[in-house]
Amino acid sequence: DKPLDLSITKSVHIIFLVAVVMLLVFTGMARSYKKSPVPSGAAKFLEPLVIFVRDEVAIPNIGHKYKRFMGYLLTVFFFILFLNVLGLMPFGINVTGNITMTFFLAILTYLITTFSANKDYWKHIFWMPGVPVPMKFIMLPIELLGTITKPFALMIRLFANMTAGHIVVMTLIGSIYIFNNWIAGVAFPFLTLVIYLLEVLVAFLQAYIFTMLSALFIGMAVEEHEHEHHAAH
Repeated sequence: DKPLDLSITKSVHIIFLVAVVMLLVFTGMARSYKKSPVPSGAAKFLEPLVIFVRDEVAIPNIGHKYKRFMGYLLTVFFFILFLNVLGLMPFGINVTGNITMTFFLAILTYLITTFSANKDYWKHIFWMPGVPVPMKFIMLPIELLGTITKPFALMIRLFANMTAGHIVVMTLIGSIYIFNNWIAGVAFPFLTLVIYLLEVLVAFLQAYIFTMLSALFIGMAVEEHEHEHHAAH
């Protein structure tokens, strides 16, 4: 039997690198804000993104409880963004195109959603108010399955989008050598550049979508159904 191989892969090296970069950059930002509220250095570029995650992702989806989850949402947004951008570099490793990575990110969202959920959330899963009793028994397994399919969709969406983009770029580069004529020599590098620029947009977009959906799932779990309490009274 082969021993369990726990050697550090290229993907793990990149993950450690991004973790260290994020620690240095964001602790540096925190220190600079203590001295002056005016952003300086990296904060000039990153502050608009932090505000964007707060105002456009966290507050609309989670509501007044958003502060509890800002740490996670910002971490996951910048972590995916930095990994995606590094994956586009010539030396880069496509870490987010690894399904193990996206699986663990999705599991984190699932755990936070599950352990933050209030009784209203579980009530709507196990014993939906306002639904006939026979229907409750039919809906229960569907609702339970829904709690698992949400993080599964998160995992597959990030993995598939990042992998597909890299495959298209590699295919176009490979086509230059396969066709081996002047038309391919002109057309395919141009197409590769266009797809590559699109990939940069996708790198930002996928970080946003993962964070936004995570915030949406957390928001559904912590939402208080006040209108129903009023209706009951």
